[in-house]
Amino acid sequence: MNISIEHYRDSLRAAMLGRFAGCTLGAPVEGWTRDRIQQYAEECGTGYPPEDYWPSIPNPDDKRYIYNTFADYTRPHLNSVPCDDDVGFTILALLIAEEGHGKNFTLEDVAEAWKKYITESYTAEYVALCNLKNGVAPEKAAETDNPYQELIGADIRCDGYGYMCPGDPKRASELARTDAMISHRGNGVYGAMYFAAVIAAAFETGDTRKALEKGLEFIPSDCELAAALRWALDIAHTVTGPKHAHDLVTERFPGMHTVHTINNACLTVFALALGGEDIGKCFSNAVAMAYDCDCTAATAGSIAGACYGMKALDKKWYECFGDRVCSFYNGPREYSISDLLARYEKMALSD
Repeated sequence: MNISIEHYRDSLRAAMLGRFAGCTLGAPVEGWTRDRIQQYAEECGTGYPPEDYWPSIPNPDDKRYIYNTFADYTRPHLNSVPCDDDVGFTILALLIAEEGHGKNFTLEDVAEAWKKYITESYTAEYVALCNLKNGVAPEKAAETDNPYQELIGADIRCDGYGYMCPGDPKRASELARTDAMISHRGNGVYGAMYFAAVIAAAFETGDTRKALEKGLEFIPSDCELAAALRWALDIAHTVTGPKHAHDLVTERFPGMHTVHTINNACLTVFALALGGEDIGKCFSNAVAMAYDCDCTAATAGSIAGACYGMKALDKKWYECFGDRVCSFYNGPREYSISDLLARYEKMALSD
């Protein structure tokens, strides 16, 4: 690493907590329209973009990821990081490397970890896991009866590869590609490669804009995602708020699925521009933009955290977690945040 171990530890902690906090803020309103999010924020008095976790939610008793209810993601009930796939995949990336071949893990290692741990999944991940369990080879699992190959699922799995490759965006993008190929193709894979590279670069650049630009070096320059990201980066300084960002993306990509890789990547760029060096404002703006808002908020929090460290993350966003992360996977129902950080550090220092 070209950074000190102290710098890495601080930035890694901020990245992971920023990811968990952004996801937790976005989770209760995932799938809502932008107007509905704004209206509810005004009714709750949280501000728009929200300045704290939601005080309540209309469906508190509904189940979410097997073990939690929606109430568990609201301020009065937060005493850990609740279950979510954005959270779970950050744990799973570490398990894939630890139980496979370290940072040289293979597609087969990914397949084995998926079959061993994943209990609930959707879209491309659901199709790929069903294929694997039905005996389809790992290299074909993404291509068999899968209409979801370019949705956001692969890039919400990639943060861990940035965490274990600080300052090495090329290696991070390669690991993310290996992971993504189990379930995605095309822009779905490029999204994972891009954001893994961005996060790895963020540890060294200390600036979200520079990290976002650096990430473009690790995906094909002529792909749709690269063109969209260049557009977003070119106009990011003109975006006035989350409503404006939402409208720009809706106009630019009419009819695109709300959980597609491309439109949500552009919203992440806009959220980071609006939030500046305040990690909470980055992921809060992402939530306020709607679309796949728990995913964009998690990614924005992760990138900003890697760039700016713990000084840029208000305690209100993470003190409520204690040292606990909940899991809906097979295996432990709960992980220690400090233990995950130590294990990622060990992986980062390995070959």
